[in-house]
Amino acid sequence: MSTEQYRKEVGMMNLERLIEAREDVPEVTFPIPDEELLHRYEQLYTGAINDVLREFTLLDQALPHRIRPLREYRTVAGFAFTVKSAPSTLVSGEMGFRTRMLDAMHAGAFVLYDTSGDEESTSWGGVMTATAKGKGIRAAAIDGGIRDTHQIVGADFPVWYKYRSSNGSLGRCLITHFQIPIQIGRVFIRPGDVVVGDVDGVLVVPRAVAYDVLTRAEEIRENEKKIFGWVAEGESAQDIMDKGGYF
Repeated sequence: MSTEQYRKEVGMMNLERLIEAREDVPEVTFPIPDEELLHRYEQLYTGAINDVLREFTLLDQALPHRIRPLREYRTVAGFAFTVKSAPSTLVSGEMGFRTRMLDAMHAGAFVLYDTSGDEESTSWGGVMTATAKGKGIRAAAIDGGIRDTHQIVGADFPVWYKYRSSNGSLGRCLITHFQIPIQIGRVFIRPGDVVVGDVDGVLVVPRAVAYDVLTRAEEIRENEKKIFGWVAEGESAQDIMDKGGYF
């Protein structure tokens, strides 16, 4: 009897499709080098990219506005490196797991950190910042707390965060997973997705469409140069609309 027939006989649920949808991380390569892709994204801004995602019917790609920039950063882009933690009083094993997570982080990554709603501790500080910067990581967005803020600012490392506190995570919040699909707010994030952050927040571009979104956003950037020119020349809003412009 096949596995599928067995399930039908005993009434077991078939979860393969759900598992694939929620846990699969497809391998996607780009027609240009990864570094070039990130560099070109960094010439854009989140508003234009978000408008393109809307054209792709992707309306839930911006991290919640509670996650704000520590400084008024210009655009930074990287590949999603995901971390999942949860409130916990456990301490044993945490440092070993954290070490494995840090060793797994790679150059070009943009760390996205889901704390499962923790509001009692901090997940990112000065030592984490120094380690990440030394490994060539681009930035981090923490749906939770940060501390050692002066050290983060001094390192000139881009961080988006929810709140600040002096509380460390040991004995308060435990890292449970890394490099798995996570969800922050309404945004579903897979390792390797393209993440873009600026002063307006953080945006996640699914890897499968990242190159197409990039080229379309570059078109919009050129179109907007024309629109700004028409505005500077004093053309009316209707004239600009008639030319295919928008506001």
